[in-house]
Amino acid sequence: MGAGPGDADLITVKGRRRIEEADIVIYAGSLVSDRHLDFCRDGCLKYDSSKMTLEEVLDIMKKGWEEGRDIVRLHTGDPSLYGAVREQFDRLEELHIEYEVIPGVSSFTASCAAIRSEFTLPDVSQTVILTRMEGRTPVPERESLELLASHKSSMAIFLSVGLIDDVVERLKAGYGRSDVPVAVIYKATWEDQKILKGTLEDIAGKVKSEGIQKFAQILVGDFINCRYGRSRLYDPSFSHSFRGAEK
Repeated sequence: MGAGPGDADLITVKGRRRIEEADIVIYAGSLVSDRHLDFCRDGCLKYDSSKMTLEEVLDIMKKGWEEGRDIVRLHTGDPSLYGAVREQFDRLEELHIEYEVIPGVSSFTASCAAIRSEFTLPDVSQTVILTRMEGRTPVPERESLELLASHKSSMAIFLSVGLIDDVVERLKAGYGRSDVPVAVIYKATWEDQKILKGTLEDIAGKVKSEGIQKFAQILVGDFINCRYGRSRLYDPSFSHSFRGAEK
């Protein structure tokens, strides 16, 4: 289950209900707000997975399943993005344990909301690239940051703010310019959220000045500060299946 980006109210109604009903909650304590645990019923067993291995998490799931307990595995954001969930799915299937995946609000959409922007603007960008820099975990060579940036689409970069100098240099090479707008959102939707705005020319200095090394989303692209064409969807001169064009 996805817990959302930070604010405990940004979980789905279905997700909140499952937490209220759970016998066991295993949560990513390094990233998931502990406010979610306030909704657990009395007697619910809670485990912080930030201190656990995959095998330890699965042992709790297996034991709980055999005892007929309802178990919630609570991940940050949406589990389909950098959630390390596929390996859990495969093991649960090997163990013949039934499971359901409940999506959540991702930090990349929460970050875009925080700066009151839109990734997909007419005449600017109709594509969003979600990616990360290689660090201790590699990325495929065909997905290098400079190659992805060469498409000049809107970008949301996860797990990379600690490598901001390298990120900036690769983005400059890809975009072919240094005046591309950038926003760095630290802990989007949390109470201590911070928003830094700049360009590829100056954003690294701003990030380092604030001492931000993790828990931040990097948004890049002209969608942040630009002129754009009006959407045809609500243009009175444009017709579609729900509305005719005005004459």
